This record gives sequence, structure tokens and C-alpha cells, in this order.
Amino acid sequence: MLAASSPIATRATRGLRLRLLGIDPREATFARRGFHAGDPAARERLEGVGHAFLRGYHAALAQAATPALAAALDGEAAEWRGFAYEGAAMALALLDRLTPWGRGRLRRLLGGAGDAHAYMVHVGAGWALARLRARLDRPPPGLDPLLGWLALDGYGFHEGYFHPGATLRLHQVPRRLSGYARRAFDQGVGRSLWFACGADPARVAACALAFGPERAGDVWGGVGLACAYAGATDDAGRAALLRAAGADRAWLAQGAAFAAQARERAGNPAPHTEAACLAFCGTGAAQAARVTLRVLAAARAAPGVPAYEAWRRGIREHFSRTDA
Repeated sequence: MLAASSPIATRATRGLRLRLLGIDPREATFARRGFHAGDPAARERLEGVGHAFLRGYHAALAQAATPALAAALDGEAAEWRGFAYEGAAMALALLDRLTPWGRGRLRRLLGGAGDAHAYMVHVGAGWALARLRARLDRPPPGLDPLLGWLALDGYGFHEGYFHPGATLRLHQVPRRLSGYARRAFDQGVGRSLWFACGADPARVAACALAFGPERAGDVWGGVGLACAYAGATDDAGRAALLRAAGADRAWLAQGAAFAAQARERAGNPAPHTEAACLAFCGTGAAQAARVTLRVLAAARAAPGVPAYEAWRRGIREHFSRTDA
């Protein structure tokens, strides 16, 4: 009988994980998803995001041991690395839930190389929660009390990406989510909308506004985050988004500032993040990232609302004042 830790047994386990949990790379293509593919460069860019995510996801299924996994993820080009960490987090969160005898994989990633990518790791954990159809009104135990809300953002992105008919056209929210979790979910919906609309500003605006005044702000926040972190548009596209957002433009700024801080913490700046912050925040990415940190201390002490919402609100208020 093979020992559980023998090389052959380990290879067999990895192979089984990949067979049971692997995702066909074609799932990240616009053709498979049915997304709008107007601009070829935008489609190529956004499909590249999906493929980087899947490389990280499959690396984690094959190499759940954190040191080996970190080496594989850090081999990605800096601009794409965050997406690979996001995918790896999804895989590790799934493995933690489905193989309880080996729990702690996601925690070990966050305690090591994943700390720099903590924003993306928490988002990736939310993909797993969506796959597992978890019932939530707050972040699950084991995640950071503040950044853990980004797992609900990941939940929303997953639903919009894989179920655009129900999520983006019929505007459905899973009944298994309640309370503020539905607000955090909507930010992820906004990010997925950026992909589903192929980063086409007119389509994005029409879809965001269709969510109505109660949800459109959170959705615009996700649009700003995706535009700033993933890219796939130009100065004219960003200006069109800003005009379309109208009174909700501070939400675009909040999303862009989140993207800036995520890249600043990871040390992987990108020109499109700088450009989005200049357009939406009126300041560069480094300065926008610093705003998120200045607001954070007061947000943690805010009474009556989740600290995550107080944080988002404080960022919006800052950029509303700056814009005025």
C-alpha cells in the first residue's frame, strides 16, 4: 500500500483534484461566456485576465503546498500576478471546504506570499463560496473582518461571470445572501459587468443604470474597480464612463482607489490603473491608494455600519469633496 505522503500517492491526489475540480480554459473565452466582443483588444485583454486566473487556480490544485505554489504564482508577470493569486485562492478555499482533513491552506497562503495580494486572495475565496452555494450575511470565519467582505464581492463576480442572464439581465441576487452581504455582492456584480460588456462604455453604463438607484451605486463601484485593475479601455472610454455615472461618479472613484491600493500593496502598478485614478479620482494611483489608508482608521471605529461600508463611504466622501 502506498503511503499517503509518497511521491506516487501525491501525484495521484493532484491528478484527482485536477480531474474533479479543473476548469476548461475555454470557460474564460468570450465565445463560451456569450460576452460582448466589440473591441478585439479589449476582448483579448479581458480573456487574458481569465486565463491568468485559471493558471493560478490550476497551480493551486496541483501544488497546494504554499512554498511551491508561491513560486509558481510569482512566476507570473507582475501585471497579471494578482489574478493568478485570486485563482489560487479559489482553489485553496474549495480544497479547505471539500477536504477538511487538510484545512488551513488559504490561511497559510494569506500568512505568507499571499499577504501582498490580500485583496485578490479574499476575492478569490468568494468564488469558492459561490461554487459551494454558501449562505452568508457576513464574511465567513477565518477571513479578515474588513477585507473578508471582498469575498462577497468575489461571490458577485462569479455569479455575473457564469450566470449573466440571471445576474446581469434579470438582476437576481441569490436568496442565500442577506443583509449587507447583498451590497458587497453588488460591487462584484459591477466588476463582472465590465467583462460581460467587453469594456464597452455605452453598454456598461446602460447595464449599470438598469439596476436602479438602490443598487446602481454599488455596481458603479465594481465598474470602477475593474476598469482600474484590469484595464481594457482608453482615455475616451474612461471619460465616457465618468459622464454616464453622473451623480454616482464618486463610486467610480472609490472602486479605482481600491484597485490602486490593491496594486500598491502588491507592488505591481499598471499604467491603466494610474490612468483610471487620474480620470475618476483626479489624482494618481499612489495618492489614491494613500486615501484608502487614511480613511481606514476612522472606518474601523464607525458605529452602526460594517467597517467595510464605512471605509467605502469615507473614500467616496473624500473624492466627492475633491471633485467639488
